[in-house]
Amino acid sequence: MPREGGLISYRICRALLRFLVISIWRWDIEGLENIPADGPVIIVANHISYWDPVLIGVALTRRVFFMGKKELFAIPVLGFLLKSWGVFPVDRAHPDRGAIRRALDLLRSGQIIGIFPEGTRSKTGALLPPSTGAAYFAIRTGAPVCPAAIIEVKGRTSWGLFRRLSLRLGPMMSFAGNNKEQADEAAGCMMFKIQELIDLQS
Repeated sequence: MPREGGLISYRICRALLRFLVISIWRWDIEGLENIPADGPVIIVANHISYWDPVLIGVALTRRVFFMGKKELFAIPVLGFLLKSWGVFPVDRAHPDRGAIRRALDLLRSGQIIGIFPEGTRSKTGALLPPSTGAAYFAIRTGAPVCPAAIIEVKGRTSWGLFRRLSLRLGPMMSFAGNNKEQADEAAGCMMFKIQELIDLQS
């Protein structure tokens, strides 16, 4: 369950970041109607920038929880900001049962979690092979999956500070299964849908 004590700091953090995004980026967002007003959702997106969780988080009116590598939480100030933003730590070097339980609990309580199946940023923009984490959560909880594409808009960036980014959210998908082969197939389907959304923006 979300911690109420962190909700106020999240709202403050979101308001500040939304102001920053609107002021500096001339962003565009499509497909918000695909996100239901309540109930669990898994957003799966490509990963091209450190700003990706911010872009998704400020675009949606509902709170989105993300996994973040645990090393980031040891950095002063950044760790506090990450927790305020709804990020929870995960040990990427080993199976992290605590992070898995946290994600499952959030979904079972009707929350949204955001996952970047590639596991790391793509330096070229081309999609990387996915892990099966998002597929596992979708199959285990029955939560619908919303594919999302984050696209770099070519051309001069505002103030020369940040790349201009666009966000497109696709229709929901559902997955079922009980073995690794089906989880691999689900993960591949998610990436295919993300690529479709990217191609629509090109």
